[in-house]
Amino acid sequence: MRNEDKERLNRQSQKKYFFHRLRNGCRAVWKNTVQKIIMFAFYPAAILIWYLFKNNLGLEDIPLISPVFIVLVDMMLPALLIGGTFVILILFGTPYGFNQMSNEFQRIGMTNSAGEVPMLLSREKDKKYGNVEILEFDGVGIPLTEWEKERGYIEAALNVNIVKIIEGRNKRRILLHVIPANSGLPDFIEWNDSYLTDDDSTLILGKSQLGMESVDLSKIPHILLGGSTGSGKSILLKVLLVQSLKKNAIVSIADFKGGVDFPRVWNDKCKMCFDEDTLLTLLTELTDELERRKTLFRDTGCANIGDYNKQSAVPLQRHIFACDEVAEVLDKTGLTKEQKERIGLIENRLSMIARQGRAFGIHLMLATQRPDANILSGQIRNNIDCRVCGRADTILSQIILDNTTAAEQIPKDKAGRFILHDGTVFQGFWVDESSIF
Repeated sequence: MRNEDKERLNRQSQKKYFFHRLRNGCRAVWKNTVQKIIMFAFYPAAILIWYLFKNNLGLEDIPLISPVFIVLVDMMLPALLIGGTFVILILFGTPYGFNQMSNEFQRIGMTNSAGEVPMLLSREKDKKYGNVEILEFDGVGIPLTEWEKERGYIEAALNVNIVKIIEGRNKRRILLHVIPANSGLPDFIEWNDSYLTDDDSTLILGKSQLGMESVDLSKIPHILLGGSTGSGKSILLKVLLVQSLKKNAIVSIADFKGGVDFPRVWNDKCKMCFDEDTLLTLLTELTDELERRKTLFRDTGCANIGDYNKQSAVPLQRHIFACDEVAEVLDKTGLTKEQKERIGLIENRLSMIARQGRAFGIHLMLATQRPDANILSGQIRNNIDCRVCGRADTILSQIILDNTTAAEQIPKDKAGRFILHDGTVFQGFWVDESSIF
């Protein structure tokens, strides 16, 4: 792009930004009482006082000031009123720190092909989360994916922690939800029953910079947990299962890591299985229960388990099937034909629950290090909307979340730190099952 073209585009952008600031200033004056007073009372009064008492200043006695200048001062009153009004409106419409942020973006090379940097349009406190500030930018054509990619540089340049980055009312507007740089997530949070929610379908995942992060099984029925070894998947799974048990759900657990992660106390509370034959029987029972509920809901005219429990004297319990390290079950590498057929039956039942389980209160919680296509079929994976990733490299993050944000945003030394499919980072809870039960 030629320099003259860049200059022309920059002039257009500056002109657009000028009118945006003017418009914002008008809105600010309209909404803010203090600014109304300044605009319509204080400033006109200051001009009037100047005009009334300028003769007492003795300007005509100063040799360097000519009578022509004094006449011009008299004639400038309307210009001062009009021009000063525009200046005040522009000042009111200019968000604090816009120039500094533009310079910081320039320093890290956050520019488009014309050399333009994102322009700060507004900044305001989040109405829901008081510690969060929302910075709205004109992205000058830089796409959201590029903002996500440069997230670390932006945080360092603006000296903030970015909670999330989303598009505004159109693709040109980018909203940064930020908190001060000295505010961060704790490295350890112990589970407490006071975190439990009242309804039977909402489970708390952990604590983010926006507060508690949760998943509503009535809307997002299944959960996939991924991450490298030692990232805390099993602990997070246990936290979700503890909540499910305390909400009177029927919990079934398949553990193909020798049962070491689920001590004896879990056997008293849940249905446990450690081999493929028992697992196939368990999943068959769950699909049979799904079919039974399907008939029951059809006969009673109910659309889902929530509707049924509202009108039934005997409410139905939710069923939770959890599998820790599902790859140990579904990996067909090196298996015989008969073994592959048995795994196929297990996949078939998991797929049925994944497709139909939401309305009937039957949910999957699957944890694995690497849930690629060789482990989870597309039909199962596509029906699991809640995906959570712990510590991971770029390839693993791409497999779990379909992006590389886990590799970019979760430090390698952080256990129990996770990121959701929507980009929200949270710290999971630590649970001591022996004391909880």
